[in-house]
Amino acid sequence: MSTFIIDVPVPSMGATVSELTVINLAVAPGTSVAKGQKLAALESDKSAFDFESPAAGTVLSIMAKNGAAITSGQPFLRLETSDESLRHLEVVARAVGPGPGSATPTTAQNPNPGTQTLIWTPRATKMAQEAGLDPATLTGIEATGPGGRVSGDDVTKYLAGRK
Repeated sequence: MSTFIIDVPVPSMGATVSELTVINLAVAPGTSVAKGQKLAALESDKSAFDFESPAAGTVLSIMAKNGAAITSGQPFLRLETSDESLRHLEVVARAVGPGPGSATPTTAQNPNPGTQTLIWTPRATKMAQEAGLDPATLTGIEATGPGGRVSGDDVTKYLAGRK
């Protein structure tokens, strides 16, 4: 069975709660986790709860630290899994080389040493495409979004710099 990489988002706690605080991380990069295993204790202004893994796999990276304020929906951690029910969360990174035509789709590892791996948020991808740009071949854009992703703000800044 093949594996793939997903970004596990911070859970939504309802319409009135948009920010949570990481109370205690229960895993570290490299940890193998089971579905339902505690990843962290999170707290909102209304309650504290255990955030559990949506699938079995291996934690590759954690995008929040103890005490950090995090927003519902932002990536919390990156997990390598084989759980096909979570394929919709798969991270598809693009390795961007020095010029047009050098982009190749990648996932976990960058097969082209010396290139920068960019991960785009859906909003950023849409904005770039609406501006007539191809995210797979775009170079020179800074990724400052959650988890090192290219965000909509990054696209706006890039477009403003081209004028």
